[in-house]
Amino acid sequence: MNEKIAAVFPGQGTQKHGMGKDFYDNIAASREAFDEASDALGWDVAALCFGDDDKIHLTEFAQPCILATEIAMLRGLCAEYGFSSEYFGGHSLGEYAAMVAADAMPFAEALRAVHVRGRLMQQAAPPGTGAMAALIAENLDVEIIRQALEGLPIDVANINSADQVVISGRADVIALAEDRLKSAIGAEKEWRFVPLNVSAPFHSRFMMTIRDAFRDVLTSLSARLNPANAQRVTSNVTGRFHQGNTENIIETLVSQISQAVNWRGNMQALAEKAGTIYEIGPNRPLRNFFKSIDVTCRSITTLSAARREFAQPAIGLT
Repeated sequence: MNEKIAAVFPGQGTQKHGMGKDFYDNIAASREAFDEASDALGWDVAALCFGDDDKIHLTEFAQPCILATEIAMLRGLCAEYGFSSEYFGGHSLGEYAAMVAADAMPFAEALRAVHVRGRLMQQAAPPGTGAMAALIAENLDVEIIRQALEGLPIDVANINSADQVVISGRADVIALAEDRLKSAIGAEKEWRFVPLNVSAPFHSRFMMTIRDAFRDVLTSLSARLNPANAQRVTSNVTGRFHQGNTENIIETLVSQISQAVNWRGNMQALAEKAGTIYEIGPNRPLRNFFKSIDVTCRSITTLSAARREFAQPAIGLT
């Protein structure tokens, strides 16, 4: 039996008021993580996460807040239950939590990087000009989807599972993209087209303009990366584990901004290495994606969920 554990972290869109507060109130290691985040960023991260300020939904602030919450939760699980994992993955922003969890990137540096990342991504496209939508149907063929979108300023943004693909691009042609996809998939097949509540066309060609600026951010912290540990983290871009090479890590993280998130590949790579997978974060979108490949993913979104999960000795816990 494979007793190795993988920890995975969801990305933007999972933020919500009060996230992580139960860990903060009850576990010193989690409080310390939020304090470290505030020191790194120069503003009170816990106050923004726990209060009712809608600024938490702005990309610039959502990204560091989610990262801080996920690492605070992880550290709380390690301190309280002896949780440990050998492999790591994260969806989009979650890849940075995975890098921190694997000790491949310092927490403070990751926080500052994603704060800038969020600001740049928001600035890349004027409000209202971009849109994203999820295409949901059984056994989706990504190449057929790409062919249907050919010639449109729309890209495949997330290959989430065999049953869900997200597209991203110009808002004024998203309806035309829907019509093309309907024809390509076929009227006889049951499917849904769900517009997403986002502020910019993430993981599309419209993020290309910020790649150089973000490369500079990551290059500035390159001396503090641990590339050997990054080999335990899956890359959204390649769908495989990161190479133990600093330059390659930087380039794949830069590319991740404007290229599709191959989460289907990430899941397969993690499932080949680990017998147990835990999703750690303020919400649990990844659990159903794993279910689509017949892999069980246990979600920890609250301290009470952790208590239920780890009340009895579990695989990999010491």
